[in-house]
Amino acid sequence: MIPYLALSAVHLALVAVDDSLATSVTKALLMPALALWVYRAGGPRLLLAALAFSWVGDVALEVDGLFVLGMAGFGAAHVCYVTWFVRQGALRGLRRRWWVPIAGLVAWSAAIGVLWGPLGEEEPALRIPIVVYSLLLTATAVTAFGISLAAGLGGALFLLSDTLIAMGLADVARPEPAGVWIMLTYLAGQLLLAVGIVRHDRPKGVRGQDAAPFSVREERSVG
Repeated sequence: MIPYLALSAVHLALVAVDDSLATSVTKALLMPALALWVYRAGGPRLLLAALAFSWVGDVALEVDGLFVLGMAGFGAAHVCYVTWFVRQGALRGLRRRWWVPIAGLVAWSAAIGVLWGPLGEEEPALRIPIVVYSLLLTATAVTAFGISLAAGLGGALFLLSDTLIAMGLADVARPEPAGVWIMLTYLAGQLLLAVGIVRHDRPKGVRGQDAAPFSVREERSVG
């Protein structure tokens, strides 16, 4: 956990001063650092896959002309997240939190309603891909709330981060410094998703006898 938090702090500081080369390097190290913690904590394979696909997205977005590939990487990550949440009973959990899917649908509809016109002027080719991707992103946030509050907040922050990116593509005003807000919400979102999933998964003894030793270490790391 400490390497991820340290890298996150360094990366955010670099984003704030716009050091493009160093930000690209630290960005490429962020998801591997979080994945290492997840692996040592005995996290599920789908979470590791989600972080691997997120790494593809992170790296692709640093290269001109690979925005769609980056979106595809993150889209695959959200498929992994949603699949894991549904398998763990998220839909049953949402029956008690029926307002969450409604709030997610309202938020998604509002965002698309605001961005649809400007995207048509600035990036018309990205309209449909962004609609599809944003549905996957919203599904992650909604199903995450069906499992735990931590994971749900993580999904919501991830959604906010990518909404800020879409606002930039559509040339819609957003809070400044935009780059810092985008990465802060993204890094916090991924962390909360990972922590929420690992904590939910741990009592089931995914790694059998190996789960107990890691539980003590993890409690010290998480807090």
